[in-house]
Amino acid sequence: MRIPIVADGFRFIIPLALVTAVFAALSMHWGTLLFGLALLFCLNFFRDPERTIPQKENVVVSPADGKVVEIAEDTDPLLKEPMTRVSIFLNVFNVHVNRVPVAGRVEAVRYNKGRFLNAASHKASAENEQNALLIDTGREQVLMKQIAGLIARRIVCWAKEGDHYELGQRMGLIRFGSRTDLFLPKTSRIEVKVGDKVSGGSSIIGFLDPGNSS
Repeated sequence: MRIPIVADGFRFIIPLALVTAVFAALSMHWGTLLFGLALLFCLNFFRDPERTIPQKENVVVSPADGKVVEIAEDTDPLLKEPMTRVSIFLNVFNVHVNRVPVAGRVEAVRYNKGRFLNAASHKASAENEQNALLIDTGREQVLMKQIAGLIARRIVCWAKEGDHYELGQRMGLIRFGSRTDLFLPKTSRIEVKVGDKVSGGSSIIGFLDPGNSS
């Protein structure tokens, strides 16, 4: 089965494929091996498989593939009050395409320069370079953060203020190891725990409180 590659990856894949082919044509085995391995890494990193989006009322899906490393009460300048933060760490072998956790309208997109600490560290949420996406579901606000890590140096966000997104729709990616944070109202029911492996767009993080209104 063919797995699609996200378009952003071809700027790396095509040059690596050409260089690998040149070394192979010249029978330069060390170069073929070196650049061939880099090509395989990029093909794996930029894969963009289709996902089955849960069709459940008030569901919140994972914004990324990875491992849940922290669940804690936290706040952010874009938020009116403290929320429950679910942090997901992505290693270099995870799919790095990000998806919106809820359907709704993008109220704000905020990019902030910062540090490049290990994305698994609890300090990364506040101190690392990041892009925040505030989504209005029509009843509540949900905040999603794309956070750069020790290796990741490029956050890509396709969403713009005023855009409307469907549940689980692709909205960007982070290149080469990173973290994604999800801020949910404290009335939400969280369905994951620290240590759980999740898949973007298909794993259920929790459910928004249907009785809560912003």
